[in-house]
Amino acid sequence: MFAPLKIWRRWHRKVNVTQRRHAVAAALAASAVTPLVMARGHLVQNVPEFPLVINNFGDGTTKSLIATLGSFGVADDLNKVRKSRHARAGQGKLRNARYVLRKGPLIIHDEADDKLKRAARNLPGVDTCNVHRLNILQLAPGGHLGRFVIFTEGGFRALNRVFGTNRYSSLEKGGYHLNRTIMTCADLARIINSDQVQSKLREQRTNMRTHDKTKKNPLTNSAIRNRLNPFAAKQRELAKAADDKRHTVRQAMLKAKRTKAVKAGFKTRTARYMALHNDLQTSYKEAEDIIEEEERQGNYVPGETSEDDE
Repeated sequence: MFAPLKIWRRWHRKVNVTQRRHAVAAALAASAVTPLVMARGHLVQNVPEFPLVINNFGDGTTKSLIATLGSFGVADDLNKVRKSRHARAGQGKLRNARYVLRKGPLIIHDEADDKLKRAARNLPGVDTCNVHRLNILQLAPGGHLGRFVIFTEGGFRALNRVFGTNRYSSLEKGGYHLNRTIMTCADLARIINSDQVQSKLREQRTNMRTHDKTKKNPLTNSAIRNRLNPFAAKQRELAKAADDKRHTVRQAMLKAKRTKAVKAGFKTRTARYMALHNDLQTSYKEAEDIIEEEERQGNYVPGETSEDDE
């Protein structure tokens, strides 16, 4: 096949064993917190309690399993999963995984509940997992904590052997014990706002900004320009006074040019220019008449100038 997957690509990442175990324990703890389960999208309004432990799932058939889950308020979540089935987007629909659907409840069972695994494998969105082989990908699909988890009685009792308690370590995971809680009171707002803490804190510091948070252009904003250059306002006044003075002088000069004496002198000069123009036209006409007369008499030779012509 063209461009196959390379064997040296890093498909997996190494994670410390204790870190993985802590992650599984945290995902299990999150499944018992109702707001986290609801925030993940599960419809659990009718579920009586968290964590949900059921000691009898029926006679081991799918029909009895559905009836049992419905009696504990899980029917809404199962219906949501059925309605969410749709075709996968993109070319992935051609690779034997054409349809996708939402995640439903996860049933955690013990070794003695193998019939439950066979009964639940045909329910859409319902996964099963052995308590001794808990999978972080099933407890937190997509990296989101708070999956709806249903325990069998045997699976719930086995948790202490798998992870241990605050008094003793795990019996199945060598040397592993649960994380200790650092805070006895998790109400951070009450702790921070208490008089004991507030009395030791320094006063809130404030700083003065030389300009607004939104930067403004001093070349177009007069307030910022006056703040940066105290002489800017006076400079504008001087420039305006110079413009007004220049305008006044120009108006006075134009008014002086439009007086009667100036207009009369202009008319006199115009008449003189017109008289000179008329004299030149007359002289030019007379010269043309003389040249035509010479040509008729045959005395005119082009290129030669006589004393009379001059």
